[in-house]
Amino acid sequence: MSQEQRHQKRMQKKKEVIDQKIAAAQEARGVLLVNTGTGKGKSSAAFGLVARALGHGLKVAVVQFVKGRSDTGEEAFFRAQPGVSWQVCGAGFTWESQDEGRDKAAAEAAWEIVRRHLEDPAIGLVLLDEFTYALKYRWLEIEPVLAAFAARPAQQHLVVTGRGAPPELIALADTVTEMTLVKHAFAAGIAAMPGMEW
Repeated sequence: MSQEQRHQKRMQKKKEVIDQKIAAAQEARGVLLVNTGTGKGKSSAAFGLVARALGHGLKVAVVQFVKGRSDTGEEAFFRAQPGVSWQVCGAGFTWESQDEGRDKAAAEAAWEIVRRHLEDPAIGLVLLDEFTYALKYRWLEIEPVLAAFAARPAQQHLVVTGRGAPPELIALADTVTEMTLVKHAFAAGIAAMPGMEW
């Protein structure tokens, strides 16, 4: 048997397996996706999903926790798109603010916005950027958060980003991706650059 024939046989078997998985996946509903881990790209991947959702005509709501700046490239781009609601609700990175009370109050105010989005069936995708910190630092109680996530409209997708996603959130999620840091330019003394880091 030639190499080409062996390759074709392997690809036919692979196609059979994938076709069976596609045929078995019949449930159509919104998913909860969590991007976590120490590596770069959690928010960037989520913003890719925002673009994808908009491309399919879905309305999108973005609520940013922790991050306090409003000069990011993604915000400049997506705010100009029809169908996008964008709120920057953070008090700044925790090592900058160093004020737990202020951070907790910001998270609670942001959560009120999120709750309204999670109750709106017209919104097809909700992105909670850097949300895991609100759970990690106990600015929000996890049980009512998870209950609100589970009670959202059936077709609404929800994306949560941030390091240290708690086990309860991971258990509830449909898809979890853990970004692993292998190498980062910042560690080599390269400054954060517009278009790459914000």
